[in-house]
Amino acid sequence: MGKKLFVGGLPYATSSSELEELFGQVGKVESADVITDRNTGRSRGFGFVEMEKDEDAAKAIEKLNSSEVGGRNIVVAEAKPREDQPGGEPEEPKEEQPEREEPEKSEEPEKSEEPEKSEEPKE
Repeated sequence: MGKKLFVGGLPYATSSSELEELFGQVGKVESADVITDRNTGRSRGFGFVEMEKDEDAAKAIEKLNSSEVGGRNIVVAEAKPREDQPGGEPEEPKEEQPEREEPEKSEEPEKSEEPEKSEEPKE
């Protein structure tokens, strides 16, 4: 099994076969996949290429990283294992947050805004 490369910054019109053809100029390609959005089927602008030999993968990084494809500069780097990526593993279920407590009411009776009337008898 060869070395897997990440290819970013691809023009959205790039197909997997075009990606394979591009990397085929450097060495033998085992697979090339442009990643697409599940809902729309459109390219997400990046993909993965697996080169047959590690030497070809290193050559591809050297020659193709920062090269222009369809008016865009692409990024070519060694792909990292999925478990090293954020979100690569399922998240632990979050603990349920307790419901917000209402602020405690003071024991004092509420004061009205009207001035207090005295209970003195009128003479």
